[in-house]
Amino acid sequence: MYEADVFHARTAPIPNKFQYRIFNFYLDLSEIDQLSNKSFWFSRNRWNLFSFYDKDHIQFGKEYVYENIKSFLETSGVTRPIGKIFLLTNLRIFGYVFNPVSFYYCYDIAGEPLVSLAEVGNTFGEIKPYFGYFKKAKGTIADPEVYIREKKNFYVSPFIPLDSEFEFRLNIPKEQLQIGVDSFENGKRILTTSFLGKKIPFHSKYLLKLFTRFPFITVKIITLIHWQAFKLWMKKIPYIQKDQNLEKQTGVPLGEITEPVPLTRHD
Repeated sequence: MYEADVFHARTAPIPNKFQYRIFNFYLDLSEIDQLSNKSFWFSRNRWNLFSFYDKDHIQFGKEYVYENIKSFLETSGVTRPIGKIFLLTNLRIFGYVFNPVSFYYCYDIAGEPLVSLAEVGNTFGEIKPYFGYFKKAKGTIADPEVYIREKKNFYVSPFIPLDSEFEFRLNIPKEQLQIGVDSFENGKRILTTSFLGKKIPFHSKYLLKLFTRFPFITVKIITLIHWQAFKLWMKKIPYIQKDQNLEKQTGVPLGEITEPVPLTRHD
């Protein structure tokens, strides 16, 4: 688990900054059932204080997330056999979750980092994946192990154009969590986001401690998203309706992918 600070800084058309504290789970997808047996407060695909539901993530015709991601990557052109897959995400708390973005870290069967995938979600129940290959790097936001920059073509914020660009700077979570997610419009950075955190062992006492410190964190996340949107609307920033520019929207309702999604390779 990681307790982290999330920073948002918008520079255009009107500056807006905020920061809040969250926690995420970093899960080995092959060990989720073991975690369910390890803690009374954690379950898979059933209601609990903390629950992991496979259906909350990309669906590609398989029952479990691991098989879905593996099949998706293979069908999308990843040729090296997939081994371990780790997922940084929010869990359901008392049955509710919202994930603005989750991150998969995929290894080959020799244990070498292969690709990382950002699974972006919006408030309409849509999911879109973006992925890139690992490279040698320092593992910081300035020198990330995975760098992805491509057209968004996805409805996330009503205040950012659909044809703007996402930039992901991803690193394998270790003792520290260091991730950057920015937006560019016409080649200019208009939004900077960072996730900076520290590792916490998975243990029932820490689950309860984090819940006590951050009760209903998933509700807090969706509430803050709407609160910040309201503030931007009050500042009269141009608002994009969901039913506008549908030809530029390639998000997948409820993550149910039925065919390969065209992906840009980032070596």
